Amino acid sequence: MNGVFHIGASGLQSQQRALEITANNIANVNTAGFKRSEVRFAELVAGPSTSIDAAGGAGADPSQAMLGGVALEGQRPVFGQGELKPTGAASDLAIKGEGFIELLGPSGRTVLWRGGALRVNADGLLAADNGMPLKAMITVPLEAGALAIDTGGQVRSTGQDGEALGRIDLVRPRDMAGVSVLSDGLYAIADETQLTASVAGEDGAGVLIQGAIEASNVELSAEMIALLMTQRAYAANAQIVQAGDQLMAIANGLRR
Repeated sequence: MNGVFHIGASGLQSQQRALEITANNIANVNTAGFKRSEVRFAELVAGPSTSIDAAGGAGADPSQAMLGGVALEGQRPVFGQGELKPTGAASDLAIKGEGFIELLGPSGRTVLWRGGALRVNADGLLAADNGMPLKAMITVPLEAGALAIDTGGQVRSTGQDGEALGRIDLVRPRDMAGVSVLSDGLYAIADETQLTASVAGEDGAGVLIQGAIEASNVELSAEMIALLMTQRAYAANAQIVQAGDQLMAIANGLRR
């Protein structure tokens, strides 16, 4: 009888986590560069567990059987292109294509960014709006004035001399499974994940678009449908637990 509660509880836990992921997608519908996440479920196959006897040997123990159920295997970001929305602001930067911009995160770790608002931080470096400098370490002089960024990533001052300040390259992870979602449209990479650097506009890395931002790739209607389906699945698992409780009540009410 305990198997009923285990199966129902595993389903409830998995659907609760799926609900949180869908809710996070909806909450970031207006976050620039945000990529929605999909959930992946795995079936817990029922079968006998392994026990250790007094002599130290392993064997099947039918009294300790695995009870089955379902588990949330993980979440996977969906890196589809979001809509590019012109803003007319020279400080806004978007990527059209598959590449990422490298930022220098806390403790020197690489953080990937899909673009957004740029600014000059307190150290005079070109940075994302959150203050993280671009890994290209582009220094912007006080007299530089406005900046012009072409599709190939070349950054120039619009001052009288039109000085070239540096270039923003794009990178692509060789294994997207090693990319995980952070907050505010940022992404972390696993230590073993290798990055391929490319000049914007070459090797299929995409191009840079100044004066635009990339909207999130969240489709609100699809997320609402996923939300309803998750709620129904949660309710179905709750009914499994309720049915098990009713059967336990019947068993406890039996008399000789």
